[in-house]
Amino acid sequence: MSTTWHDSRFGPGSYEYSAQEDRCVPRQRVNIPATLRISGGTSFHTVVHDLGAGGFAAFSAEPLPEGVACWLTLPGLDAVQAHVAWWREGRLGAAFSGLLDPAVIDEMLNSYSEARSPKAVR
Repeated sequence: MSTTWHDSRFGPGSYEYSAQEDRCVPRQRVNIPATLRISGGTSFHTVVHDLGAGGFAAFSAEPLPEGVACWLTLPGLDAVQAHVAWWREGRLGAAFSGLLDPAVIDEMLNSYSEARSPKAVR
């Protein structure tokens, strides 16, 4: 069974939809080297360029289908499950399956925020 952002699991009113459409949780610009693995695929290196408790945006040269499960591994953390919300011109947006812990967000922002840290990868 295929799931998309338009069926009941991801449609209006769901957490995943709100995280992408309403941005109910703010995102911060970052530049974090990470690894992304799509369900049934191999992992690849990427750069996360915005991050929030509800989701992220990153680079992906290959088109990824909406709704597909993926796992994002940020430096020093275990993989976190998400679902692809969109892919356009080498960039993807995804909603985490659950909100990230605020301490994780703070650590990533302190280490990789474009506005705050010289550690950011350019």
